[in-house]
Amino acid sequence: MVLILGGAALFLRLPHFFLITLLLFTLGAFISATHDIAVDGFYLLSLSKDHQAMFVGIRSFFYRMAMIFGSGFLVYFAGKLEILLQNISLSWTVTLGCSAILFIFLSLYHRLILPFPKEDVSILLIQKEKTSWKKVFDSYFSQEKIGAILAFILLYRLGEGMLVKMVSPFFLDLKEAGGLAMSTSQVGMVYGTFGVLALILGGILGGVGLSKFGLKKCLWPMALALNLPDVFYVMIAYFTPSLTYIYPLVFLEQFGYGLGYSAFSVFLMRMATRREYPTSHFAISTGLMALGMMIPGMISGTLQKTFDYPHFFIIVCLATLPGMLVIPFLPIEETSSNSLFNLKIKHQK
Repeated sequence: MVLILGGAALFLRLPHFFLITLLLFTLGAFISATHDIAVDGFYLLSLSKDHQAMFVGIRSFFYRMAMIFGSGFLVYFAGKLEILLQNISLSWTVTLGCSAILFIFLSLYHRLILPFPKEDVSILLIQKEKTSWKKVFDSYFSQEKIGAILAFILLYRLGEGMLVKMVSPFFLDLKEAGGLAMSTSQVGMVYGTFGVLALILGGILGGVGLSKFGLKKCLWPMALALNLPDVFYVMIAYFTPSLTYIYPLVFLEQFGYGLGYSAFSVFLMRMATRREYPTSHFAISTGLMALGMMIPGMISGTLQKTFDYPHFFIIVCLATLPGMLVIPFLPIEETSSNSLFNLKIKHQK
């Protein structure tokens, strides 16, 4: 990432900067995705199952802060530099260069400070044979009740996948189009500030609750907390209340989303750590999760245009049902063991 950002900063002022930076950022996206898998694996290997649940909200909080830093602060910083320097390309060169320097320090921090979990050993030392992608996928898709697991991963956030794409257009659209005609700053305050705070708070409290009571007891309540507040948007679309009422409704909806997503994250971790190849299994699950969000997001605009906002939000509420109906069929087992694996690794022989 240092090379990608540093290269983009250097090439940004050249004549053919667009194609070069496009290629660099494409490569950076690939590196970012593989890094995400490594981070997920490190999280699974470093923490006990109880701590995985406890810190899932904290993990989500820092992810959100990183998103705000990358898409908010850095853009703001580049804009201020543009005004100061009266040069757009130079302002972004400085911004990307500073980002590259930041990644140098992060790399040093990762190398020198982060712990090395005892389970973080080559899978070859466990199996003493070559690992292949076929074995990884065979191991994943041969899990107990894999049909229910796949259905849950793809359907759990079906309603949310449609809702999240249309909330901002709903807030911004004119009242003649069925929207609330809010200003951009009002949307930023309602959804981008109070909503994010509620999401973070829900994620943190969800992690604490999951650590204390376990996934089996928390999954149903947290699934309801994720999905039931979608009814608020039906109410808002029909009655178009003032901002005084919209603030608490959005806060509650995002708070419930934080709770529900915490339970979903812990479920994916539990499924990944039941067998060998936990990092690969978690990567497959998160890929399927992304697919489960992408497909409903792609059709949400068409649905809203075909119907109106009130009926669209009713469809969203109905779309939350399939994911919850799968829950009774999931192979959820609670364990009090703090050990991540039951494998005995004797690699010193």
